[in-house]
Parts: sequence; structure tokens; C-alpha cells
Amino acid sequence: MSARLLVAGVGNIFLADDAFGPEVIRALDRRPLPPEVRVRDFGIRGMDLAYELLDGYDTAVLVDAAARGHRPGTLSLIEPELPDGATEAAPPEAHGMDPAKVLALAAHLGDEPLPRVLVLACEPELRHRGDEDIAPGISATVGDAVERAVEALHTMVPALLADPTATPPLSRPEESTDPSEECTDPSAARLPRLVADGAEDR
Repeated sequence: MSARLLVAGVGNIFLADDAFGPEVIRALDRRPLPPEVRVRDFGIRGMDLAYELLDGYDTAVLVDAAARGHRPGTLSLIEPELPDGATEAAPPEAHGMDPAKVLALAAHLGDEPLPRVLVLACEPELRHRGDEDIAPGISATVGDAVERAVEALHTMVPALLADPTATPPLSRPEESTDPSEECTDPSAARLPRLVADGAEDR
């Protein structure tokens, strides 16, 4: 029997490149994943995602924009260390989606262990500034990354259905080594304690 797999797009469609996750899910409508995979755009509904993670999946792949110090448009495959149920769980934010907070909330709410979580992340080019109410529309660079993310998911998902412990690499593993590209905004590191990491440069 195939493993149960969730592919979840997260992000705010009104905050520039934060819309990457929802855009990938929309692109999957044109190139669907196998029917046994649950594909859903959660947007900024952190509570909904927290409860979905408790629904008996073997693996969940979150698709999100994350500033990690790479060139804009770079895709990274991340496996965060999951919190335990004793972790203090802050409520989800009303206008944003912080995956680390969602995982902590899911661990706090559930009696069973969380599924394995992987994050397919894209380095944003346009980031929302605090003085802006909305910033609709993703950059061309991140828009180009949407189709590469769809390709990556079509490669990853069959491997994860066959073996939930597999970590399929992206097609061209390459970390940014230029110090000028390192992330200097600690608030952008939304998924702490990374234990496995791969990147595909654009």
C-alpha cells in the first residue's frame, strides 16, 4: 500500500513572493500529482494545516517561500527537526503562515507523532515591507521557479510514496557559498534546527 502523502502550499497571496506556495499548488492543477496524494493550498490558514498534519499522513511536503541567503529563485529541500508535544504552542498569525509555529501547534494538539515533514522552499526576490498593506504579484524570478518546483514534486512524490524515509535530492544540489548572499535577517529563518538540506540553484 502506498504511503499517505500531503503536499501543502502555504503563503499569503497578497504579500509578493510569499505567494510562491499557493502558485505552485495552482500550477499542479495543470500537471496533477498521483491521485493518492492530498494536494491543498492552505494559504495563511495555520490552524487548518495544524489539524491536517494530525490526519495520519506518513509524510507532508510544505511548499513555501523562505529567505535563506540564496540567490532569488533558488529551490531548497529542507527537513526541519520536529517539535515535541511539550513545546509551547503559539496561536497561528491572522495574516501570515509561520511553519515553525504550525508544527509546534500540531505537536501540542496531537497525541500521535507528527508525520515526517519536508519543506520545498524558494528564495524570494520581492519581500513584503511592514509599511505595506498588500503587495500582490510574485516576481518574474520566483514565477520561473514555480514550474521547477512542479518538476521537483513530480520527481519527489513517487519516491516518497514508495518509501516515506527517502529524501530525493533536487536535480542540481548546490548551496550558496557567497558570503554576500548569506541571510542577515534572523526573522526570515522561519524553520529552525535544519537537519537535512539541499538546494537547486536557478
